[in-house]
Amino acid sequence: MCWSWYGKAQAMKKIILFILPLAVIFASCTKQDIGYRPPVDEAYWLKQERAVVTYSSFNCDFYVVETAYGFSVLQSWGGFTPLRGSVLYGNFSRYGVQTFYNRSEGYLVQANVMDYWLTYWDAMDQADYECSR
Repeated sequence: MCWSWYGKAQAMKKIILFILPLAVIFASCTKQDIGYRPPVDEAYWLKQERAVVTYSSFNCDFYVVETAYGFSVLQSWGGFTPLRGSVLYGNFSRYGVQTFYNRSEGYLVQANVMDYWLTYWDAMDQADYECSR
């Protein structure tokens, strides 16, 4: 079978129409520099109270963590809300804005401790109430 000029042009057109969107997609993917992060002194943070995030929602700044003394309700303070299952270290038994170490993801996070030493259901009720306001 002989290719004519017209057939070659049609084949090239199909190849270009297939490769061009792929080139645009791959060119739009960039690596974002998040800037300098100071190193985290794990020896300091691992001596603090340990907690595991038991409730977290993408549409609410409040989340619940489980500590050795009960459950605490925290409000994310100017950053990302930790994901469910993340391990945090810090002082969860004091009201106010605290800095915590998110060991699961390796960075420091700030949160406002709204209440602490709660039962599971009390913590979930308070988080639900705060999220619905």
